[in-house]
Amino acid sequence: MRRAGHRTALTAVGAALLLAGGTAGCTGPGGGPDEPAPAVSVPGSASPSGAPTTGPTDAASPGDDTPAPAASATETASGPPFPADTRPDTAEPTGEGETFLSVTDVRVAAHDGYDRVVLDLDGTGSGRPGWRVEYVDQASDDGSGHAVEVDGDAILRVSVSGTAAPTDSGVAEFSGDRVEPDETESVEEIVYRYWFEGYTTAFLGIDDGERPFRVFLLEDPVRVVVDVQH
Repeated sequence: MRRAGHRTALTAVGAALLLAGGTAGCTGPGGGPDEPAPAVSVPGSASPSGAPTTGPTDAASPGDDTPAPAASATETASGPPFPADTRPDTAEPTGEGETFLSVTDVRVAAHDGYDRVVLDLDGTGSGRPGWRVEYVDQASDDGSGHAVEVDGDAILRVSVSGTAAPTDSGVAEFSGDRVEPDETESVEEIVYRYWFEGYTTAFLGIDDGERPFRVFLLEDPVRVVVDVQH
């Protein structure tokens, strides 16, 4: 606050009066608008289930230029609402012919109300992967059609599109085959089946039949996230 003063001299017959001026005040500058949290993009169109294709955002403090930490399988970043049914969820890839991505890791963790499976991707180009995630009667390999054994009462097939062979992406593909989590409630097992002609497939064995799920994209680094409701 700053103080302003003024002085006015008045004369009258036989006397001179000096009056001191008052003070004036002002308020300090107001704060600017809140800085928006960084948006997470989701490629393609809305899923057939009708679930929104907007992903979660990481919170940012107003005026803080420090990037928010990336979410992982053990973090509790929220996603779009779970759909009321179990219909397929799809999104189209971007940057076809210019972006080459490989799945480098597969992680899973239990959360309050859902299990989260994260497929990490890395490679070259600015495009983003797409996906088709759906329940299937039987797990089978692309190309050969050979049956794949998956533990669980239902099988959720995760097909990530817009991916490439390691020779094109420049990064090593995830070398694991089966992931068997200890503390999850919905996901009994993940069976990773590697890249084949632009698609990378994994099968999720789901306990107690088909459960609602949601799929979305996180960036920096790029991850395809599949949450299966408890």
